[in-house]
Amino acid sequence: MNINIKATNMELTSAIRDFTEKKISGLGKFIGRDDDAIKVFVEVGITTRHHHSGNIFRAEIQITAPHIEKGVRTEAVDDDLYTAIEKAKDEMKLELTKIKDRKISLIRRGVRAFRKFIPFLGE
Repeated sequence: MNINIKATNMELTSAIRDFTEKKISGLGKFIGRDDDAIKVFVEVGITTRHHHSGNIFRAEIQITAPHIEKGVRTEAVDDDLYTAIEKAKDEMKLELTKIKDRKISLIRRGVRAFRKFIPFLGE
């Protein structure tokens, strides 16, 4: 799994990079495969500096893989960078789980349709 991290309007420190890589690498078990064809793009940054209460941070995760047709994208905004990364990771986990469940249900539906045509296999 290739993880590319980009910082927008801020400096990408080693602490931010390590935290992001640790959180994103945990998503590998939801993707199902662990090869170099899976590309993960993470963008963290400050959206604006004009808020009265402080900076607003944004985290965006995009995953493209050969077995995921359209790719998956999530985004989270928070006043803490690490919380924004956590929220984006949790949303990505939900999206990957939905895709996995959808594929399993399609396979099961196909098996049920196949058993209707060949009745002696179901007995």
